[in-house]
Amino acid sequence: MEAVRASAAWVASRSSHVTVDLQEIEKVVDQIKGDVPKVEWDFEGIHYFDNGPLTVQYLFVLDALNFCFWPDKDLSYDHLASGLKLALEKDKNALDSDRLQNYTGPQLRQLLNWPRPLPIEEERVRLLHEVGLELERSFGGQAASLVKSAGNSAATLIELITRHFPGFRDHSLYKGHQVFLYKRAQIFVADLWGAFKGQNYGEFHDINSITIFADYIVPAVLRELGILKYGSNLSCSIDSNSEIVPGSEEEVEIRACSIYAVEKMRDLIGKKFGKQLLSIDIDLWLWSCGVQNMALSHHRTLSIYY
Repeated sequence: MEAVRASAAWVASRSSHVTVDLQEIEKVVDQIKGDVPKVEWDFEGIHYFDNGPLTVQYLFVLDALNFCFWPDKDLSYDHLASGLKLALEKDKNALDSDRLQNYTGPQLRQLLNWPRPLPIEEERVRLLHEVGLELERSFGGQAASLVKSAGNSAATLIELITRHFPGFRDHSLYKGHQVFLYKRAQIFVADLWGAFKGQNYGEFHDINSITIFADYIVPAVLRELGILKYGSNLSCSIDSNSEIVPGSEEEVEIRACSIYAVEKMRDLIGKKFGKQLLSIDIDLWLWSCGVQNMALSHHRTLSIYY
């Protein structure tokens, strides 16, 4: 999405705590010969899929809750995805809009088969209520109707989501400038595209407008590759597992510079090897590398956005 891409470039050009090393990007691109390993959507086999509207409902709820797992060392995205999948397989109405508006914290835990309070649980419950209420009010209770109203445009769908659902408004203010990152709104588009293989609810004529999804795993991989360089104070904070304040310069720079770095990587692959890759494909590759190496130090920010 152009607003995200432009925001990331603006931050990267003024960043004081994080540097994007263009020489290291070229080294990585040359090492892989411009051939980013293909990672299939749902390579773990943890998602619900029935090729219809219920899958869209599932993915929207999943991405409404897809944030901040790290405070519970045993919790991961896999638990969320597979927990919602099992809940739907037991009860096809579990994610109906009226049900979403009434879940409590303990009921959400039961839905996910999780034995203790979830990180930022009260926010997760609030966001479920918000999703249920607005889906009912504006889209007949159906996330599929939300998707159809975008007319096969990824950018339009993101605009609709952020207009109707405040919990997806992943904005920050950085040095007096508004920055748009939109991790969860963009990943919903990518999930639709991956699940439906670019067809039906996953058909978007502008899927190449989507950037990577700036979370806490991909930046850790980019740092390990030498592409992101952190200042000494920020490095110490991350390596000592200290929390980074949400909305701080450091946090915004980590996320924005990650987006900018991957856009530069994508551009370079196109120029040197003539391959037109999607940022989604690069994100999946980097993210899969990160989840297979959870020993990597990552930044820790309590946030509903990632």
